[in-house]
Amino acid sequence: MAFASLAIYTGALVFITIYCVLQFDLLYHYKKSKKQAAGASPGQDNAVKQKAVAQLALAGDDSGATAFPSAADMSMSEDERNKEYPFVTVQLPLYNEMYVTERLIDCIAQFDYPTDRFEIHVLDDSTDETQEVVRRKVEEYKAKGLQIEQVRRKERKGYKAGALKDGMEVARGEFMAIFDADFLPRPDFLKNTIPHFRDPEIGVVQTRWEHLNEDYSLITQLQALQLNVHFTVEQRGRMAGGMLLQFNGTAGVWRRKAIEDAGGWEADTLTEDFDLSIRAQLKGWKIKFLEEIGSPAELPVEMNALKSQQFRWMKGGAETAKKMLPVVWHSPLSRWKKFHATMHLLGSTIFLFVLTASIASVPLLYFLGELIAGGFNKNSFAYFMIGMLSIISIYYVANLQSEAQRKNEPFSKSVYRFILHFPLFLSLSMGMALHNSRAVLQGYLGKKSAFVRTPKFNILDKKQDSVKGKYMMRKLEWTTIGEGLLALYFLGAVALAFYVQNTTFLVFHLMLAFGYSTIFFYTLRHRSLG
Repeated sequence: MAFASLAIYTGALVFITIYCVLQFDLLYHYKKSKKQAAGASPGQDNAVKQKAVAQLALAGDDSGATAFPSAADMSMSEDERNKEYPFVTVQLPLYNEMYVTERLIDCIAQFDYPTDRFEIHVLDDSTDETQEVVRRKVEEYKAKGLQIEQVRRKERKGYKAGALKDGMEVARGEFMAIFDADFLPRPDFLKNTIPHFRDPEIGVVQTRWEHLNEDYSLITQLQALQLNVHFTVEQRGRMAGGMLLQFNGTAGVWRRKAIEDAGGWEADTLTEDFDLSIRAQLKGWKIKFLEEIGSPAELPVEMNALKSQQFRWMKGGAETAKKMLPVVWHSPLSRWKKFHATMHLLGSTIFLFVLTASIASVPLLYFLGELIAGGFNKNSFAYFMIGMLSIISIYYVANLQSEAQRKNEPFSKSVYRFILHFPLFLSLSMGMALHNSRAVLQGYLGKKSAFVRTPKFNILDKKQDSVKGKYMMRKLEWTTIGEGLLALYFLGAVALAFYVQNTTFLVFHLMLAFGYSTIFFYTLRHRSLG
């Protein structure tokens, strides 16, 4: 039993450490690309900007800012306009989003792009009052001259992937811009993204997610901490290193030809965006990530909404890994890129190893004295600290050094905030391991489930009440009971440490006990609201 506990715990730590060290490799590529960008001369930098942006704009002021044609410019031929302003279809896939739909449509209607060169398709699968909200807003903007339609299906087949696939049949765009209901892109979104498609190899342009309500609560602040890593170090690092990266399902633009060439949207995974991203890149298309272009969105403000989002991402990640890993392994990618792609696809699987290491650490603590007496050196665990140091470095850079994430506050205050939040983030991330592991196992075992969208409530200010009974989740999952039991399990491990007089895992078990207790508490508390 002693050696079994040691083997299980060590095996899990090996996987976690390898994953973390690969993340550090992304940090290396990220910092290298930032340094190269900073080293470019002002003239070179301006040339790059002009190539990426000014090709689309037909007029600009002396400062170099670009603008769209004035009324006088409308006299150009149709062929000239089509070339300079490729036609874009903006797709807004919706399902029962009555609290945020109106603001979304209002936002998209303000796009600073010639109104005759883009159309808005609200892909509305809603079964509640959202239908009427969409109908009313569509009629309002049609009357103002916008090309906008409410696109409804008889059957919600394939969920979001199905809506996007069916929407392609009625879309006229050469490019497809996609936004989820909780996003509020800026008016110049198309002006800043479409020019990058001048490169014929670019199949996707993805922008960075910003957070409309990051400071609403500790839950939203910790979500932002993690998302900032993905939308700086991970995405730009993979792009700079020539690795496979991903379209994030929203706040991006697809070249229609790339979608069709990759086989189109498929609904056999819950992360249709990740799946199509891999297929498109293996077909030779590139994804351009724009860290400097932010697209604001609303973070989930209550625990059950966050859990539903995590469940979909984790299960979908496992489904995509199961589907695409054999294809990646048989692709012409280099071995190193295949290895990176493999660990990327296995990203959600890390929660299985976190859960395994956590549970195995308690019997290991009990038997550690016996193992040490037999010659085992407990200091061997120190080698795994390289993984922790890697993660600390990555989160520090993404949340404090990244220009995109710098806050208008003294640097010392930002450091203090990071020192306070990072341990809490680790604790709550580990506390999500049971819930997320269940999702991952379902994905690998092929158990199908509905695409449960993450409810958003238009909660942007601390003064606003998050109680919105319409979309609150009531069902009590068995994993919630499990989280409460695991909180007690790790509290018992803390007591065991003093009983056996060995504090090797004390901090680890305290963090686990706190994480599971917090997840358990907020799951029950938010379930009872409304």
